[in-house]
Amino acid sequence: MPAQVLVVDDEPRQRSDLGLMVSSFGFEVTTAGDGYEALEKIERCRPNAILADLLMPRMDGFKLLKELAIRGDQPPTIILTAMGSVDHAISVVHDLKAFWFLEKPVQPGVLRTLLERAIQQGRLQREADGLRQQLSYQGVLGELVGSSPPMMEVFSLIRQVAPTSASVLISGESGTGKELVARAIHKLSPRCDGPFVAVNCAALPETLMESELFGHEKGSFTGALGRHEGCFEQANNGTLLLDEIAEMPIGTQAKLLRVIEESKVRRIGGNSDIPINVRVLAATNRPPQQAVKDKFLREDLYYRLNVFHVLLPPLRERTQDIPAIAAALLVYLNKKHGCRVTGLSSEVLRWFSQCAWAGNVRELRNLLERATIIAGEGEIQLSHLPGVRITEPKAAALPMELQAAVPDGVLQIRVGRSMNEVEEEYLRLTLKHVNNNKRRAADMLGLCLRTLHNKLRGYEQDKAHSAVNGGGPS
Repeated sequence: MPAQVLVVDDEPRQRSDLGLMVSSFGFEVTTAGDGYEALEKIERCRPNAILADLLMPRMDGFKLLKELAIRGDQPPTIILTAMGSVDHAISVVHDLKAFWFLEKPVQPGVLRTLLERAIQQGRLQREADGLRQQLSYQGVLGELVGSSPPMMEVFSLIRQVAPTSASVLISGESGTGKELVARAIHKLSPRCDGPFVAVNCAALPETLMESELFGHEKGSFTGALGRHEGCFEQANNGTLLLDEIAEMPIGTQAKLLRVIEESKVRRIGGNSDIPINVRVLAATNRPPQQAVKDKFLREDLYYRLNVFHVLLPPLRERTQDIPAIAAALLVYLNKKHGCRVTGLSSEVLRWFSQCAWAGNVRELRNLLERATIIAGEGEIQLSHLPGVRITEPKAAALPMELQAAVPDGVLQIRVGRSMNEVEEEYLRLTLKHVNNNKRRAADMLGLCLRTLHNKLRGYEQDKAHSAVNGGGPS
């Protein structure tokens, strides 16, 4: 099916001539007299490329592209310009991402080449967008990985809110990937070509907080040796992530709210406001409503930021994602350290599925980094993990009778019992503590797995032998 080209020109004769020329290249052609008519036609014909005059009454080419950019529906566009307005056309190409510009009168060969390239670029862009969407449904969105129901819900929320200009509040435990969510929202938004600036409010001293956010003028305070642009100015026409927003001083939160509401910032020591165009995302590891109740977060700022809320699940609630997360991390860690680790052994995966992961994905990453360095190549085994402080497995708590027998983790031994009896009782208590995970028990006791099995087999043989002999000593 031939590609569709929309020709937009207010001069009937030129519009007709351009339409015939483009048709001779083998494309389907739709024409419009100005930008308003073009917008109506775009809804119906869905063009693969647009050929538009720059200077037109009512809505010119510049305003047409601006409107298409706002809608997020901008086919590759070639701008036509008369002599004397080339600088204006170049600015359209640069600022509004037009594909290219041509001076009138148009050379047919040049126009045909540009249209073919523009349509090809549009096709590749659509394929890339489709691939990104497909990957998001398969459990990959930006740097986020997971196919569990909680993560698929997160992906869905990101896809919904990213194309908008709404503020987003991202909450979740430390290490769950809140900044990765913010980056995914930025990359899928119309601001993706603008800057992404992240500032950790918990890491900034209170005395420097306002300077980092809003900037300062030279000499505005002791140590201000030059002018400094704050995070809002650095993120202009892009996205600003305020990480750990609930750790920001309450007084600064009031000033932040005003900046967000007015889209203006004034540097410390400055005399005038600076207009800004910034999308604000915020993140916190505190439950947001509890943070408001506990006076860590201003209620009015909470409502301004919480236009859209994304809650990240902890890793312990999506352990089925661990194999995919680990595979993605190992690709990065192999490159970083020059290793050739191929994956995780089944024992390691089983062990990981039992961990509580208090540090979430960050804890998993740090554990894998050490194990990758130790293993060097092949699969990561359990033997590569000892010595690393990781969260205990989600083993059942000791039964009440065992808690009484082992107060404060100390086994009480009655004098006169044989060493074999003491050893067997301690070994079986350890097994119960780790839900009968023999490999984990062996690690805790400093035994190899074969030795543990031999001891258990020996205890059973002793009992059988004792029963045959009437319970007397063997």
